[in-house]
Parts: sequence; C-alpha cells; structure tokens
Amino acid sequence: VQLQESGPGLVKPSQTLSLTCSVSGGSITASSYWWSWIRQSPGKGLEWIGAMSYSGNTYNSPSLKSRTSISRDTSKNQITLQLSSVTPEATAVYYCARRKGLPEDDYGWSSRREYDYWGQGTQVTVSS
Repeated sequence: VQLQESGPGLVKPSQTLSLTCSVSGGSITASSYWWSWIRQSPGKGLEWIGAMSYSGNTYNSPSLKSRTSISRDTSKNQITLQLSSVTPEATAVYYCARRKGLPEDDYGWSSRREYDYWGQGTQVTVSS
C-alpha cells in the first residue's frame, strides 16, 4: 500500500488548507481500516487531526473539530482534508496514514506504532 499527500505548500492565514491523500495498492473502502490525517510542527510531536473509516464515518480531534472536514472520492481512491481558518501555528508536515480498527483511547490516534502505512508527508507553511 502506498499513500501520497498532495496540495499547496503555502497557505495564507485565515484561508482553508486543502490536502489530498492518494492511495494505491489498496482500497480506502477495505474493511476495518481508518485513514488518518496527522501533522507534525517543528520541534513538536505528532498531532492527530482526524480520520475517516472504510465506511465513510469520520472522527476528528476535539481541538480541531470545528475547523476540520474530511471527505473521500472512492472512484479515485482518495481522502481529502480541509482545515479552515488556519493560522501560522498550522505550519507543519502533514501526513496521511492507515490503521486497522479503532484505538483503545484518543491518544492512540497519534501513536506512530499503531499505523501500518504512512505517506511521505507534505510541508505546509501558513504565511502571508
């Protein structure tokens, strides 16, 4: 399975960040799998943003929930992230990753070891 993130590398403050995860070698509708968006800012750990299940259900981080939208295009085997009203603090490397099943608690969403496949990540800078 291969995951590839794509999208603009530069976003202006207050705008909406939009990224796409293109998946090959496996279907985003394969049973039991969740597809997460995770980011890592300079000098910080992994921050889970949200996820979509194989059936299309979504679950987002409570801290970002009001600004996060995750959707999919099953015909293209893609997962899309939209994060609205971004600030410079959203500058980070954004990853998509796959895990099987739900974690035991919310901390598991940002645990690297609980994912079996990752994209290479894409740098997004929020700046005017």
